[in-house]
Amino acid sequence: MTGRMAGKVAFVTGAARGQGRSHAVRLAEEGADIIAIDLCEDLPEVPYPLATKADLDETVRQVEALGRRIVARVADVRDSASIDAALREGVDELGRLDAVCANVGINNPAPAHEITEEQWHTVIDIDLGGTWRTVKAAIPYLVGQGTGGSMVLTSSAAGLKGYANIAHYTAAKHGINGLMKTLAQELAEHHIRVNTVNPTQVDTPMIMNDPMYRLFCPDIENPTREDFAPISQSMNALPIPWVESRDVSNSVLFLLSDESRYITGVALPVDAGVLIK
Repeated sequence: MTGRMAGKVAFVTGAARGQGRSHAVRLAEEGADIIAIDLCEDLPEVPYPLATKADLDETVRQVEALGRRIVARVADVRDSASIDAALREGVDELGRLDAVCANVGINNPAPAHEITEEQWHTVIDIDLGGTWRTVKAAIPYLVGQGTGGSMVLTSSAAGLKGYANIAHYTAAKHGINGLMKTLAQELAEHHIRVNTVNPTQVDTPMIMNDPMYRLFCPDIENPTREDFAPISQSMNALPIPWVESRDVSNSVLFLLSDESRYITGVALPVDAGVLIK
């Protein structure tokens, strides 16, 4: 442990599993205390299981095992009051807020003309709207504290290029990059930096599920992770099928730490070269 986040408090959304848990744990390894939220229930518009309260409890266990404090709450990023309450409780207990990791992502692949109104609104409202509500709740704390800060918004390679069959997700992730650039301008005078991370496929439940396998392997009756791997690898320049959450977390750590103190308004790919193919 090098303490690159020592004395700081980080707010992480989507923290019950996947990238969110990885980010929370990685920041805790470097000395941060954590405020964590997740929905912890399934949604009818999402065709794979979402995180559970048990998953969020496991994030708590892992952070506390590192000797760090964590305030974890079930909260819905579609509901500003839910986010505000959780963040207020976290700041009241931990004393401050220095870093924000707005990590939100659901998907439901389908051709654009087959996406239902409910699916479109759910993906946009969670992925883009949830990111906006997260930073909206956090900004008054960061500005009022007067010591600057850093925010990292989880976008995607799909925020920097087009992908077929995920129009709502691609639109939302492009929107996150635009939101980031505006926030970076608005908050620079307060020494608050705002950047995005833009991963390729990551080994998380949002990617590793049957609907995604069927999307990428339409000629296989019941495709598996093993069937998906070579197709996923063919998209990347580096000869790997996907990155791990830890790879993204290391970039999040860099952007939230003082090591990147003059970096703002940047969309950082963690993409195994998918954007250069």
